[in-house]
Amino acid sequence: MVAQEKLGKKNDDLIKAMDPFGGGLGGRGEVCGAVIGGLAAIGLLFGRDKIGKEVDLKMWKYSREFLKRFGKEIAGGSLLCRDIAQTNWADPVQVKEYDQGEKFLKCKTLVGKTAEFIGELIERARA
Repeated sequence: MVAQEKLGKKNDDLIKAMDPFGGGLGGRGEVCGAVIGGLAAIGLLFGRDKIGKEVDLKMWKYSREFLKRFGKEIAGGSLLCRDIAQTNWADPVQVKEYDQGEKFLKCKTLVGKTAEFIGELIERARA
């Protein structure tokens, strides 16, 4: 939502569409949903609006910067939800423990830090 606000492109349907990316792509523990959201925000800023249009190379520049910082500073070394949340999303007991414990708070903080960084990145890119 930070990116939508900064870009003036508020769309509740987009938020809804991004929801299944949580839990590492549909609860599979793959790429963290915050990574997908961050890249989507970069796409909103630099992505092509028509098929066949030339790619803005700044999209790749800011994507690489985002992924590097997310992996090293925000998530502590991984882009994968299973590593970050340390939860097996197919195990109902682990999911319940996640929902009721520190792991949920850790992810909530991670999402906040990611949104903050994406906001900074957007401001810098627009300057």
